[in-house]
Amino acid sequence: MRKINDPAQFGRVAVVMGGSSAEREVSLDSGRNVLAALQARGVDAHAIDGIPALLDALRAGHFARVFNILHGQHGGGEDGVLQGALESLHVPYTGSGVLGSALSMDKTRSKRVWQSLGLPTPKFVPLPRGADVYAAAKQIGFPLIVKPSCEGSSVGVTRVFQEKDLDAAVALAEKYPGDLLMEALIEGDELTVGILGRQVLPSIHIVPKGAFYDYNAKYVAEDTRYICPGLEGEREASLRALTLEAFDALGCHGWGRVDVMRDTQGRNWLLEVNTAPGMTSHSLVPKAAAVSGIDYQELCWRVLETSFREEQ
Repeated sequence: MRKINDPAQFGRVAVVMGGSSAEREVSLDSGRNVLAALQARGVDAHAIDGIPALLDALRAGHFARVFNILHGQHGGGEDGVLQGALESLHVPYTGSGVLGSALSMDKTRSKRVWQSLGLPTPKFVPLPRGADVYAAAKQIGFPLIVKPSCEGSSVGVTRVFQEKDLDAAVALAEKYPGDLLMEALIEGDELTVGILGRQVLPSIHIVPKGAFYDYNAKYVAEDTRYICPGLEGEREASLRALTLEAFDALGCHGWGRVDVMRDTQGRNWLLEVNTAPGMTSHSLVPKAAAVSGIDYQELCWRVLETSFREEQ
């Protein structure tokens, strides 16, 4: 349910987008859509590109709150750095705080938290730079996935089926900052679940035309199929409960999206949490919200409401 009815209650809103992460272009696309939606609902919203410009504007007193639609780390707004700066300035913002953002961005650490709580996540080995990837592959077994530990949008991700392809997979992942992660490849269905406040949205079963849901399938291709809800009955209820538990375990709040693989035996495996999910024309949270009767403009309004944290 809505908490705010008058757009003036939000004050002047900075929609921060773009930035300097590997996901800059996706963030700009998301941000333009969010900005237009909020303005259409009468919110006094303005675009700001990147964290330095945002902090300058906030210190000058130009904005009352922030809609964070930056994606990624190192100049993206999903790694806790922006959240810490906003906390220090006492400026309310959308989405998760410092801890939830930092933990979710670091896939290795988020998997360790889930593992400690007995939540299902694929077998994995952290790969600090220079680690013996062949020894790690023997632990995991083929097929496996190599990816940067702290990137999103499937950048730098490779599915590896044979030992001869390991070096190329590592070389691609090492183009991005930080350590790497190797995990078992779960063969089955890819699902994702959006969370809005305490409402868990219907799951989406993603059916890409190609081998898996890569960057092209997410943001470019028009032939990816989305089935929503992705499951039915008790299987859907169980998946939604698991994803909310995983979201809470990382200290997340406000809104986000939890990505899951469902294997051929019907077991769910947690992959990662996105604390500032995409809001492009191809994005998943808007699709699930629409099935729940929440149109795009209303979704942006509800996300902006999450900046009133003391009322959640």
